[in-house]
Amino acid sequence: MPYRLLAVLVLTLFYGTYLAKQWSQKRRGIRTMQIGRGKEGKTNTVETLMGIATVGIIPAQLMSILLGWSHLGANARFTGFLVGLLGDMIFLTAVLSMKDSWRAGIPESGKTELVTGGIYAYSRNPAFLGFYLQYIGVTLMFCNLLTAGFTIFAISMLHRQILQEEQYLAASFGEAYLAYQHRVSRYLGRRRKGRNEGT
Repeated sequence: MPYRLLAVLVLTLFYGTYLAKQWSQKRRGIRTMQIGRGKEGKTNTVETLMGIATVGIIPAQLMSILLGWSHLGANARFTGFLVGLLGDMIFLTAVLSMKDSWRAGIPESGKTELVTGGIYAYSRNPAFLGFYLQYIGVTLMFCNLLTAGFTIFAISMLHRQILQEEQYLAASFGEAYLAYQHRVSRYLGRRRKGRNEGT
């Protein structure tokens, strides 16, 4: 299988979606990138580390693909391609569902709406889930210490960002967000009545 080509396809679809959305919003005067802008303390630290992780993983992935660094067999690598492609599709669906409320980082300016429909009816964080699956997919395709290390770092920082965003959303949207949080799981699934909130 041409795994280099398949991995590049996964990355191109993912980052193409990201950049196209950012460009589309910029044309309408919306500042998508709000990581670390005007923030202090823990919020700034988490967003800065998340930015380093999510940008740093790209050259790690590309270097691994270019040099063919892979320690897993064909079955794991093909599974990685499917997982990465699934991540691309989830990310694309999430970005389209968010419309103009999509931001990278906690927004300091510009009004956003609480989006709870479409894919957001089944995951409170489908864009992040798309990131995770893309990272895991490429790691399975080109598994080595570099990609595995960056994947673990990036996923852990994205999860910490989610925890911060949950506090922001609860403060911004109040009961509407808390009710949504009670209905829909953080990553995937709808909740049954009586289950605990915030997980």
